[in-house]
Amino acid sequence: LHLAELTASQFLDVWRHFDADGNGYIEGKELENFFQELESARKGAGVDSKKDNLADKMKEFMHKYDKNADGKIEMAELAQILPTEENFLLCFRQHVGSSSEFMEAWRRYDTDRSGYIEANELKGFLSDLLKKANRPYDEPKLQEYTQTILRMFDMNGDGKLGLSEMSR
Repeated sequence: LHLAELTASQFLDVWRHFDADGNGYIEGKELENFFQELESARKGAGVDSKKDNLADKMKEFMHKYDKNADGKIEMAELAQILPTEENFLLCFRQHVGSSSEFMEAWRRYDTDRSGYIEANELKGFLSDLLKKANRPYDEPKLQEYTQTILRMFDMNGDGKLGLSEMSR
């Protein structure tokens, strides 16, 4: 996977392309499509592919990247596969590992106690998260991450995250 690094927004586009049903996993036919496109891209890039059949390659790939061995690719697993310029998704997963940590973060960043995380509150959360992880960022990058998270999880398009949206 010698690819150019993806921006957070490009990563989301890739995710949405393969998670066609939007259930949060790349599985079944989606997984087959992922492998077929990956193989096609590798051939197009001149990467000499072994003569193994697609099923063998899929099995080897899943053994390497399907960390929880559930037969599906989750967003965090794809984030480890694709070279993303600033992997804030993994950063987020490491910072908020349990439901109690999630609720603690929710209460801390829902500063106006509205029951929603608005864009400015989300931006504050991401800023603190990136500082904690010692990841450099600038204002445009922080804005991109904020908008990407909203694109990913703001299911009703109101520009803020409700508790159910954020917990996804």
